[in-house]
Amino acid sequence: MIKKESKNERRLRRHRRVRKKVFGTPERPRLCVFRSNKHIYAQIIDDTIGHTLVSASTLDPELREKLQKTWNKEAAREVGKLIARRALEKGIKKVVFDRGGYKYHGRVKELAEGAREGGLVF
Repeated sequence: MIKKESKNERRLRRHRRVRKKVFGTPERPRLCVFRSNKHIYAQIIDDTIGHTLVSASTLDPELREKLQKTWNKEAAREVGKLIARRALEKGIKKVVFDRGGYKYHGRVKELAEGAREGGLVF
């Protein structure tokens, strides 16, 4: 019997392939994206020490009040702007973008563009 690999297993394989090349340093940490059906999450991570420096998602209280839907492109753009604002407060200006195995399209692209609008440099 042929067993089909699930979409998430294929995404995780792509993510591992991307992570071989993308590494966050203290000078240029990694902006990592996770997308679920209802929410989108973003973290800025320093891989040398394995710590999350900044995080934002559609679950944050300040965004929950503004957003009517948490699963659309507008919500993703707002998360990008929020993470950029929080990163700039911590003195982070340059990041490496880690799309998490997802296509650079739709909500992932909107999050990246929102972060660029907020002042992050990829």
